[in-house]
Amino acid sequence: MDVRRLELLRELADRGTITAVAAATHRTASAVSQQLKLLEAEAGVPLTEKEGRGIRLTGAGRALAETARRIAVAIESAEALWSEYKQTPTGTVTLSTFPTAGQMLLPGALSALESEPALRLLVTDQDLPLADFAELTPDFDIVLADSQGVPSHWNERGLTTVHLMTEPFDVALPAGHPLLEKSVLSPADVADYPWIGAPVGYPYDRWLDALGAAVGREPRIVQRIMDNLVVEGLVAAGLGLAILPRFTTRSHGTEIATRPLVGIPAERQISALLRADRAERPSVRRVLDLLRAEGERVAASHRIVGVR
Repeated sequence: MDVRRLELLRELADRGTITAVAAATHRTASAVSQQLKLLEAEAGVPLTEKEGRGIRLTGAGRALAETARRIAVAIESAEALWSEYKQTPTGTVTLSTFPTAGQMLLPGALSALESEPALRLLVTDQDLPLADFAELTPDFDIVLADSQGVPSHWNERGLTTVHLMTEPFDVALPAGHPLLEKSVLSPADVADYPWIGAPVGYPYDRWLDALGAAVGREPRIVQRIMDNLVVEGLVAAGLGLAILPRFTTRSHGTEIATRPLVGIPAERQISALLRADRAERPSVRRVLDLLRAEGERVAASHRIVGVR
């Protein structure tokens, strides 16, 4: 079977439509369809079937798409091994990040890459619910994702998850709030206050679900805001408490203050999500090494003695 046709089948498995595959591979839809028909003739069994106005993979098609993933990994691994004999990592690595991960990890990583002019990191920022991060992996070499509670479909798609760092969450309170007398807070301390929440499905919203489960009643959420700077402003105005990431919450002092929380898990795991074949590339591995090192540096610089 032609490896390039197998790759088109893999793209169809990941992207879902002939039109999306054509756009991603710079072909016409008819050219993609023709190549898939040739692959089907080579395979000798139906690989796709009609579903409404579109198509979907048959069982054989899904199995062959998984084979295509393994072949892609093997090819990238062989090329990576050869590159290590020939030269240092080169080329462009594309990366998608959600805002606070980029705020923590990218300044240091990009600064380190200035001493490696043959390797370029091209960054895009996007803020998504947990389940949607996998949808970015066909278009980016590395996707920075909140990986707390990894969805099963990440593994089903054969994606590689590389842990970069753990970031604790803290409770943000306005200046002068009576709870600031405490050095740490429990769920019972904060359960009855109004909350500035996040959109449903985002990390901070999952934490508020855990708070409700711990105290036996749902927290009172008065607003749902995605942008943490807006959340900080509402907290500073006394409109509610909020859960915010420890390493990227800046408005401390006269406007708001934060306190660690004990009694329920209050953290997020930040990972790199990527296709398994791309994880074999020397250029991608080099960027992952820099991101891991930066995550360790950030975590060490914010560590609170005696509090996780």
